[in-house]
Amino acid sequence: FSEFIGEDGNEKFWQFVDTVKELTVYKHGESVRSYYNLILKKAGQFLTDLQVSLLKFALALRSYSPAVHASQQIASDEPPPEACPAFKCLLTLFPNVCRPKPYLYKNDHTYPGVNKTDVPVVILYAEIGTKKFTTFHKVLSEKAGEGTLVYVLRHYVADPKPQKMLLSGYGVELAIKSTEYKAVDDTKVKGQLTIVNAEDDNIDEVQGFLFGKLKKSHPEIQEQLTELRKHLLESTNDMVPLKVWEMQDLSFQAASRIMSVPKFDALKLMRDLSQNFPSKRFWHSTKSLSLFFQHLSETIGVHPGDGELFINGLHIDLDIHNPFSILDILRGEARVLEGLHNLGIKGEHQGKLLRLPVNAVDDSYALDIRHPAIMWLNDIENDPVYRSWPTGVQELLRATFPGVIRQIRRNFFNLVLFLDPVREESVELVKLAELFYKHKIPLRLVIGFVFVVNTKDEIDGFSDAGVGFYRLLNYIADEYDLSQALLSMLSMYNKVDVGETLSVDTVSSYLKRKFPKANAERILGVESEYDDKRQDGALFHQKSGLGALPLALFNGVPLSPDEMDPDELETIILQRIMDTTTAFQRAVFMGQLTEGSDVVDYLMEEANVVPRMNPLILSTDRQYLDFTAKPGDLYDWEDTTMFSFLDSRDKTAVMAKRMKYFTNSDEDGMSAVTMWIVGDFEKVSGRKLLLSALKHMQKASPGVRVGVIDNPSGKPSEDNTVLYRAIWASLLTQKNKAAAEFVQKLLKEESSQLLQQGTKMKDLLIQVKEGLRNVFNTLEVDFIRSQQQFCQDVLKLRPGQRAVISNGRILGPFEEQEEFTVEDFHLLEKITLSGSAEKVKAKVKQMGMKPKQASDLVMKVDALLTAAPKGEVRRDVHFIKDSHSVLRLSPRENEVFYDVVAIVDPLTREAQKMSSVLIVLSQVVNVRLQVFMNCRAKLSEMPLKSFYRFVLESDVYFLANDTVSPGPVARFMELPESPLLTLNMITPESWIVQAVRSPHDLDNIHLAMVLSINHSPVVVFCPLQFLEHLLLEGHCFDLSTGQPPRGLQFTLGMSRDPLMYDTIVMANLGYFQLKANPGAWILRLRKGRSEDIYQILTHDGTDSPADAGDVIVVLNSFHSKIIKVRVQKKAEKINEDLLSENSESKGIWDSIASITGGSKKDDGEKKKEDVLNIFSVASGHLYERFLRIMMLSVLRHTETPVKFWFLKNYLSPSFKETISHMAETYGFQYELVQYKWPRWLHQQTEKQRIIWGYKILFLDVLFPLAVDKIIFVDADQIVRADLKELRDLDLEGAPYGYTPFCDSRREMEGYRFWKTGYWASHLGHRKYHISALYVVDLKKFRKIAAGDRLRGQYQALSQDPNSLSNLDQDLPNNMIHQVAIKSLPQEWLWCETWCDDTSKVTAKTIDLCNNPKTKEPKLTAAARIVPEWVEYDNEIKQLLRRVQEQEDTAAQKQTPSSSQHKNGEQIKTLFFNLCPFHM
Repeated sequence: FSEFIGEDGNEKFWQFVDTVKELTVYKHGESVRSYYNLILKKAGQFLTDLQVSLLKFALALRSYSPAVHASQQIASDEPPPEACPAFKCLLTLFPNVCRPKPYLYKNDHTYPGVNKTDVPVVILYAEIGTKKFTTFHKVLSEKAGEGTLVYVLRHYVADPKPQKMLLSGYGVELAIKSTEYKAVDDTKVKGQLTIVNAEDDNIDEVQGFLFGKLKKSHPEIQEQLTELRKHLLESTNDMVPLKVWEMQDLSFQAASRIMSVPKFDALKLMRDLSQNFPSKRFWHSTKSLSLFFQHLSETIGVHPGDGELFINGLHIDLDIHNPFSILDILRGEARVLEGLHNLGIKGEHQGKLLRLPVNAVDDSYALDIRHPAIMWLNDIENDPVYRSWPTGVQELLRATFPGVIRQIRRNFFNLVLFLDPVREESVELVKLAELFYKHKIPLRLVIGFVFVVNTKDEIDGFSDAGVGFYRLLNYIADEYDLSQALLSMLSMYNKVDVGETLSVDTVSSYLKRKFPKANAERILGVESEYDDKRQDGALFHQKSGLGALPLALFNGVPLSPDEMDPDELETIILQRIMDTTTAFQRAVFMGQLTEGSDVVDYLMEEANVVPRMNPLILSTDRQYLDFTAKPGDLYDWEDTTMFSFLDSRDKTAVMAKRMKYFTNSDEDGMSAVTMWIVGDFEKVSGRKLLLSALKHMQKASPGVRVGVIDNPSGKPSEDNTVLYRAIWASLLTQKNKAAAEFVQKLLKEESSQLLQQGTKMKDLLIQVKEGLRNVFNTLEVDFIRSQQQFCQDVLKLRPGQRAVISNGRILGPFEEQEEFTVEDFHLLEKITLSGSAEKVKAKVKQMGMKPKQASDLVMKVDALLTAAPKGEVRRDVHFIKDSHSVLRLSPRENEVFYDVVAIVDPLTREAQKMSSVLIVLSQVVNVRLQVFMNCRAKLSEMPLKSFYRFVLESDVYFLANDTVSPGPVARFMELPESPLLTLNMITPESWIVQAVRSPHDLDNIHLAMVLSINHSPVVVFCPLQFLEHLLLEGHCFDLSTGQPPRGLQFTLGMSRDPLMYDTIVMANLGYFQLKANPGAWILRLRKGRSEDIYQILTHDGTDSPADAGDVIVVLNSFHSKIIKVRVQKKAEKINEDLLSENSESKGIWDSIASITGGSKKDDGEKKKEDVLNIFSVASGHLYERFLRIMMLSVLRHTETPVKFWFLKNYLSPSFKETISHMAETYGFQYELVQYKWPRWLHQQTEKQRIIWGYKILFLDVLFPLAVDKIIFVDADQIVRADLKELRDLDLEGAPYGYTPFCDSRREMEGYRFWKTGYWASHLGHRKYHISALYVVDLKKFRKIAAGDRLRGQYQALSQDPNSLSNLDQDLPNNMIHQVAIKSLPQEWLWCETWCDDTSKVTAKTIDLCNNPKTKEPKLTAAARIVPEWVEYDNEIKQLLRRVQEQEDTAAQKQTPSSSQHKNGEQIKTLFFNLCPFHM
């Protein structure tokens, strides 16, 4: 609860904590439901109704559990005192305490107090709401308020409950498998399948009948209804294959059925049809399908069959977004929607304002360079030297070699240099300008000389080198030309030694030498004719607001001081030219820049061009007032006490309601820009600020108004508010123009001097109207006290500090000497208007309101929209009035609503997920929903081949006994018996999930077999899935080269255990991934070569400062965490290579985690040499049975120690439980490796293809660098030779070796696809290789970036669903020209399908290939082809039997009640109850 509220602001978090500080006392006396409702009621004090709905959704999702868990983990790094429910960690800066100052994380909850850095930091780890917490909190909050310490709260539960949490927000799929080859294990599973009575469940709906409602409505026929329900469950719903002609209109038929039911049932029907499609029977509608389907491809690029979701015009890609990110979007939108609703904007106006394009804050502002003070060295458009160049802007689109700068006679690239000629930095910059000029790089070079040395009129060129230089330059340019002037400048600078500055002697001697006839006095003296524009440069520099010299502008954009280094400047300018060319090309292509355009004018009319640079105004870090509260009629600012009790939003609302303005309105009386001036007007600085604002308002174009807020330096009294009360009286009584003129007179220094000399204000007011005097004399100071309170509480200003607020944006506080001039107000107005103010004004004008209310609304809406985080552009998706293809659901009236548009084909994978999301969305928030049925015509195959459930709930549910429901589950009912199904978990990108308990084969679920055993139509089948890790992803680049450092290793750990997980950086995008869990983690380079050669320089997306040595990453949500790390080689290791042949250290091998402990360091090398590394993948009980037999056959034929590497992702719980027993019995090592398919690599949807991908795509990152060679052996293979021979085989420079397919079995000739078509032409004389067995030289593989090449080719080919049909072997064969394959001798792989019987005698491995001709089941083939297979099989079975007996004996020693409870837990629901993730 507190974490949700805390996201709305620190202030609310601590208010909530104070409200619930002793709430846990109710926990024991109340039911769980009552306690939940009590906390919800308390939270409701700080939340709106919409936010409460979102809070319930967040709780149902367990969205904030990782944040609480992260605090718990951080606390475990600070070990708590024993049996202590709350503890504080006192860490100070004082020398007598030896503990270092703690690291505070971005999401830490710091008590709002005086912001000091030199006070102790106290971190309280406690469970809020407990008595112990209250004891600590009371003391610490008082001390923090006084400013004697910094108080930080982190959640800590001293005695967490052992039961795990049930999660939601993921999909479960039962995909129909091909049964062309029988792949089901015939081993009987020990019966853990529970039969339940059909009445014992809570499933209400069966095949469309709502039996709960029917029994209530017709109690007299309960027995018959029970019989009907039983019959429906028992009736087999086998799938009958459809004819092609029956498939063609399936999508339209589904849409027709959805559109024909009542609106509120339509979404449920769409969910049912899409998620249970394979078992649904479709029929042609009797009425003609006259559906008018629009083609949206022209408007938003959507084609028939595509699925799209839009919330308030924001595109939600369901492949990327999950319920957690959708919740974030809903929360972000809620603030804006509620704000607009509170401001009285409803219906269509809401959508129009929301979709206004608010310009994102630009961090590269440009200065207008069309200024007379700039002396242009050349003009490409007019200088004769460029006469031969083409002039058309279309030339930009002509193809050229990369990096070539096109020669076009247009001023595309403009460089302005601000130089002081007497500074030594100027020399190199002038030489660089000459280089550009002489090489004719199309750069319009501008040299602005800024003479900050001396601008006094009486100074001449004989006493000041800068002045002399400027006059001499003017003389040469005037008498000759600019190029001559430039050459003169250079030769003059050539006389100046390094480290010296230009002197008067250098200038005058150069003049005498080069121009002996010239009159030096006339040129350099006091009466010089060449001095007319000397002050223009200094004035331009001053007004521009640019910083210290020297400076450069490229197309108006200032270069940073780092970029001004003359050695780097040339490269930077050329890079800017390349970047800008792209922008110009786009403008020409889009028709924004035409042949008639003036290029400089086009550049200077861009949104980012400003008349002046002021970092305060142009800063990207902006704060806004919240105007969205409704000011009650009772609240006012005359009652200071009442005002002080209001919260920030209400205080702001009162200020906005009571504010009076000086206006310079538009013709329509409206103002688009509202400025509030805050200051102490008894001080000079305050008066200057207001005077500048009023001067700007008079000069500015209409549409600006100015309000004034007093913030006296002391406690407000009649004496220190005299001037402000006069201003306020003027605003209350005088008309606009008169008030502005009167106040300007009042603000002038003469008036303030008179007041200081003792003149009374009433004497100054004698000349003005009596009404103003009367108002002034009766004004109290109470409202000024409220204003000061507003400044202190909301604007965070101290008494007397100044600030400016422009349409809600707060600028300030200003430093005492800081000036905010008329030019700054001009810039502020431009920035405010260019944001969204102008566009908001246009929309508000259409509402037909009175000018004052309209101006207020523009200010409030502009503040609301510009403060909202900038996302992608909102799309306006609308449909023609079409009742046939658009389902429309209206929102509840007079409530905040979300505008949701879905475009979907009801028979697609998108519909399976989207239908569930839309149903939950409509339960959580008020929606105006439009669903467009975007059907595909002429289907040629079944559109969906899976059953699907999306596990998601809108609220926390309670059971009948008021205890909380265990959580959402994926229920599958009414499944057909005949198909073979495989289970897939479709989880958010950052989740790593594994099955931890399931006696059944999740890869081969066959209901017919289950039902034949149990003789009942209703079974419970409950595999337990476990959320094992959250994923930390990142991208790493070498700063020097810009390339990813291939082979670099990172480790992730905590302060107590620095090496918990490790990974290797890929060359593709510099990608790496690490497993982690909620908490604070430290990322480091791995000890050994990675740490020896490289160092981390900077990092983004982390939770420590960018330049900190230790990279701290906090995982505190279910969202993906992606970081960027930049590294660099150490100076002394610049020529070292991580992947060089002789660079492996002994230490790396020692650090590889293995099951049978490592050896001593001395024999580390020998062990590394001796170990035989075997890699294999398997999924499903049958292939795991084959895998064990393959392992046994390997071990039987070698004396070398063996280490097996298995892909953990798809292994069954039973295999993972028994592998350790097998390792112990047979004396081998093993390791389970795991890798999450990267999000940027094209995803496969079919489980078998995913496994094939893992076989080939990640070989370079799955294994530690110390593993030199690995042999992949298919699970269904039997080894008859020592694989050490294969490991030691010379691969002749190739990174891997495969065996070619046999050619000797002649009767299979028609099935050899590689001998014809594409493969025959692609391979040429080479052979097509089989992927059942291959050896990989990982050193070579990594060195030539084979993994990166394979992934690149896969990415290109896999977009076509018809390519890479056998992914694991088609890909290396396709890449044979880029990544060479060493063809292994044929004896290394014999397979009956392709090889003749005579060659079997010499076979070193036998593979049980599928036979496309006979389709013989694997088990039958294994026993027939390989005599020893049965022997191995029986040996393994005996071992597993012994293991099972040991476990049973151990289980019997426990109390029988515990085992009963374990069984009882499973009886939860009908058919498939997929117990969800635990954490």
